[in-house]
Amino acid sequence: MAVETDVLDELRRLRTRVPRLTGSLAATVDGLVLAHDVPEAEPEGLAALTAAALGVAYRLTDAAGRGDFRELLVRGSRGYVATYAAGTTAVLTLLAEDRVNVGRLHLEGRRSGARIADLLTTRVGPGTGRHADRPVPAEHRAAALPATARPIGTLPVRTPQRPTHQPRPQTGI
Repeated sequence: MAVETDVLDELRRLRTRVPRLTGSLAATVDGLVLAHDVPEAEPEGLAALTAAALGVAYRLTDAAGRGDFRELLVRGSRGYVATYAAGTTAVLTLLAEDRVNVGRLHLEGRRSGARIADLLTTRVGPGTGRHADRPVPAEHRAAALPATARPIGTLPVRTPQRPTHQPRPQTGI
């Protein structure tokens, strides 16, 4: 069974445990969807926005001296968006109605984030990519993450390049 199927099963179980939960998404910190159960939203867009919010949340906790990122809660006029760390390379985002029990949302979100982190650590082996279908031996778990995976909060660095052409001068201004 592929890791995506296991993560999707966890998202579905989470939805049955939390009344008024309307959607859930597991994604990498880069904004790539691992699995989703979001019927009313575009999962790729939600994952990308989660990655952007995650970068800000990580820097905020760092600047405030509050340690590593654990969770982010946003309340809108029609409900909540909650994001939880799922290990160092993935996040869990939950969508909930306004009348959700926020304590239950946090409790189950944290538990599911830990389960997803465990699934990713134990099911994705070195050189096997995201589609691993066998458990990884304990001695290889430290190296289980792909070399391209970045820990939460680290952002790619873009180096500006010189334009290949000269800009045209503005006339008539």
